Amino acid sequence: MNTEILGVILQWVCLVVLCYPLGRHIAKVYKGEKNIMDFMAPVERFIYKVCGIDPEREMNWKQFLKALLTVNLFWFIWGMVLLVCQGWLPLNPDGNPGQTPDQAFNTCISFMVNCNLQHYSGETGLSYFTQLFVIMLFQFITAACGMAALAGIFKGMAAKTTKSIGNFWVYLTRSVTRILMPLSLLVGILLVINGTPMSFDGKQTLTTLEGATQEISQGPTAAIVPIKQLGTNGGGYFGVNSSHPLENPNAFTNMLECWSILIIPMAMVFALGFYLKRRKLAACIFTVMLAAYTCGIVISVWQEMAGSPQIDEMGIAQDLGSMEGKEIRIGSAASAMWGMTTTVTSNGSVNSMHDSQTPLSGMLQMLNMQINCWFGGVGVGFMNYYAFLIIAVFISGLMVGRTPEFLGKKVEAREMKIATMVVLMHPFLILVGTGLASWLAARNPELASSWLNNPSFHGLSEMLYEYTSSAANNGSGFEGLSDNTPFWNITTGIVLIMGRYFPIVGQVAIAGLLAGKKFVPESAGTLKTDTATFSVMTFAVIIIVAALSFFPALALGPIADYLTF
Repeated sequence: MNTEILGVILQWVCLVVLCYPLGRHIAKVYKGEKNIMDFMAPVERFIYKVCGIDPEREMNWKQFLKALLTVNLFWFIWGMVLLVCQGWLPLNPDGNPGQTPDQAFNTCISFMVNCNLQHYSGETGLSYFTQLFVIMLFQFITAACGMAALAGIFKGMAAKTTKSIGNFWVYLTRSVTRILMPLSLLVGILLVINGTPMSFDGKQTLTTLEGATQEISQGPTAAIVPIKQLGTNGGGYFGVNSSHPLENPNAFTNMLECWSILIIPMAMVFALGFYLKRRKLAACIFTVMLAAYTCGIVISVWQEMAGSPQIDEMGIAQDLGSMEGKEIRIGSAASAMWGMTTTVTSNGSVNSMHDSQTPLSGMLQMLNMQINCWFGGVGVGFMNYYAFLIIAVFISGLMVGRTPEFLGKKVEAREMKIATMVVLMHPFLILVGTGLASWLAARNPELASSWLNNPSFHGLSEMLYEYTSSAANNGSGFEGLSDNTPFWNITTGIVLIMGRYFPIVGQVAIAGLLAGKKFVPESAGTLKTDTATFSVMTFAVIIIVAALSFFPALALGPIADYLTF
């Protein structure tokens, strides 16, 4: 068997096998049950004492959201100040200047909302100080916020009738101390062993074989890369992200980093089953997500390994597949695998340039983010699927003449309205943003030429991808787009905010509203939600509501690009 294909299969197996025990551990952490990380309890108690937090205090869904939004606002102000002033701060041996206000706004918002859309080059756009105390810090906080929100939803779903969905601060702290930090330390050690730098020295000046001098950036890379992947953050320490040989040195680190992207989102689905004691429901949800993810991998790997038909017509062999924008040490299959993995989550890191991948691969990457619930980011991935579940329950109940119920709670008009708004906000943000950018580009050809690296269909795809990535809190880009301008910094910043907080508020509100309703025991008339039939129904709702909303835009972009490829 082709060794590249074998590597893809091995990574897929490692994800599926290891996410189950991790899911069990996550459920124990959030339920407060005994687990292997209990030795962190004194550290947690110290944090609660210093911050004035009462860990025993229960919150309703409104108090829960208030705490979540407040901590995000605080860190946004913190990040803005440090990014603008980084030129005067310590740990800046390379003398990198502060960011402009519009770029700092985009950078700060991007990392606050777990997107990490980088309109700057990592090694030249930030100092070591801001890499650690803004970027790395935010990558822990924003991932933990998403996980804490899902933990609150878990509690609301598990309770028969309650006004409380837990304590946000406890969930936030445990997400860091018992899940993100231990895994990050493990991955970081493996990266250091394999050659990823971990130092505070400035650039190295080396002499090449040709006799020229070259400056090599380094720094505390191994501290930042693990949480960038595990927290589905994706913000590269270097400008070219994980295609850089110091950020991703070899085939093993490539598999390790790609595995790190998806292991927690996958485990979160099984954590739902353990928390609710409904493993069959979790298995049905996991199967739908895994099937969609696997289909994307198969198609993309086939496309990238097949190479370009135009080059075939020229009689040039493409034994390595389509290698434009890819690293030889990684290969076309592993690049395709990473592209699918990073876009089914809200990670956004890259080990190749997505702008150079074949049109169908680019379309699938966009479609993953446009659907935005195939595993998704840590915590928020299942939360997006949860909104589709509510819609599927309501529609299915009407179709078969049964009362729409989910986990013993009646789904009524109020929950449906919120779920519908959450689901429709995503295509609204993407299509309106792309339409505005396209209109401006059409009216001003000079502006279009300064933005776009490619004309026609592919140029539209570059703009569509940018807003898709922003709304999905992904952060990857086609990179043919010159996006560090006030227009792109501000408009994508607005999309980032709306794409992150509107769904979280809506989904936590649904969970809180359902938790407060009277529990209705299952009966012969109850609609079963843990069956293959309902799984297919949910999949159909996702495809009809989410995927088809984007078909006209995809037809004008990557599909048209493919037909002329």
